[in-house]
Amino acid sequence: MAKILIIDDDPDMVLAARMTLEAAGHEIFAASSGSEGLQEIKRIRPDLIILDVMMDTTTEGFQISLQLRSPDEGSEYKDFRDIPILMLTAIHTTTPLRFGPEEDYLPVDVFLDKPLDPDVLSAKVEELLAK
Repeated sequence: MAKILIIDDDPDMVLAARMTLEAAGHEIFAASSGSEGLQEIKRIRPDLIILDVMMDTTTEGFQISLQLRSPDEGSEYKDFRDIPILMLTAIHTTTPLRFGPEEDYLPVDVFLDKPLDPDVLSAKVEELLAK
């Protein structure tokens, strides 16, 4: 059983992911904004983060991932930079922008499009937790 933090402002999305992942035996925590998510990361020390892109701003999730993976030794999040990040977003269906994991530009481990496919989510979560 892993502790998973979902950072997403869409309560329906959080519920769908929560139901899928709790059924697999994981403990789920949720935050509805990037700032709340950063606080929760420090508090619960999750094993995995599921992160939305578009929240308070169109690119908030990108900024959160950059903060978490900052190579700066003075970063307040340096102890959390190895937590796997699964980015879940609708940005590909709502904008012409296209993104994927990239170490420097978009430092996440997996990028999945919404709407959520429970089987794909479960498989990717298990894959990331096994690493």
